[in-house]
Amino acid sequence: MQWHDRKAHASINFMPPNSRRKRPSNAGSAASHFGKQVRKEREALGWTTRHFAAESGIDISTISLIENGKLAPNRRVAEACDRCFPKREGWFTEYFEDSQSWIPPGLRSWSEHENGAKRLDIWCPNNIHGLFQTSSYARTTLETWPGVTEEQVTARLATRMARRERLVERQEDPPLINYIVDHASLYRLVGSPEIMAEQMRLLLELGALGHVTVQVLPAVAHPAGASELMIADHAAAYATYIGGGAVFIESSRVGVYEQVFATIRGESYRVSESAACIRKAETVWTGESRATATHLETRASKPRRSKA
Repeated sequence: MQWHDRKAHASINFMPPNSRRKRPSNAGSAASHFGKQVRKEREALGWTTRHFAAESGIDISTISLIENGKLAPNRRVAEACDRCFPKREGWFTEYFEDSQSWIPPGLRSWSEHENGAKRLDIWCPNNIHGLFQTSSYARTTLETWPGVTEEQVTARLATRMARRERLVERQEDPPLINYIVDHASLYRLVGSPEIMAEQMRLLLELGALGHVTVQVLPAVAHPAGASELMIADHAAAYATYIGGGAVFIESSRVGVYEQVFATIRGESYRVSESAACIRKAETVWTGESRATATHLETRASKPRRSKA
């Protein structure tokens, strides 16, 4: 990669040595402070965000979110900034490392934990988890979000499919994945019966991979109905809700989430029983189950109510 002329850094005013790793008075301003430093260095060089993206390898949308304090950086971003702004002498990576203990959970980056994990424990209530979704199932779920545009759906779909390929379908040194499927998600219609049948087949296919374990949690009381949960290497946990997600790295919090996962896994069917559940669901959606075929035919024949 060709780097821009470093002489342009000569006029930059740097933070004094004793403040290089100073913690902001408000921990919530950590991402904002990092973003301001990125913008200051970029503008001092006269770079546009597009030029900075080309130099750093960080996509433009991510740069915009970071510079506006709406997205916390990950290690890759911090290291890219240090390569582009060498006169800061590694400030960005140092700041990133220090901030991990006090940056708000809602602003921490999960991708770094996920991509480097040797083990992932995954639970998702009500729907098939994104890492195990077919393209059709994923597109349908993405289209349900209010106000979403076709362009946004297409971009998010590409990201989701790339994530599945990178983590679940990776050939070289993939992580060990323990995925617990909510039994209700096998029968919650997403799109069409054909989409659901295809989704069941993919679950069986991915569950047969040597590094993947798929278990079905039956309809029993459990402590994890409120949000998706992912745990990476017993070291970090990611919990989502309707408005976003949060990354926890504190051992006490991660420990609690590990207990939650262990509880629901203990209530789940064995692997072979889980595969049988998924196969049964597939026959339901293909119409091979006579009772279900009749139900689907009846449902399809009912006139749809027009929107007001």
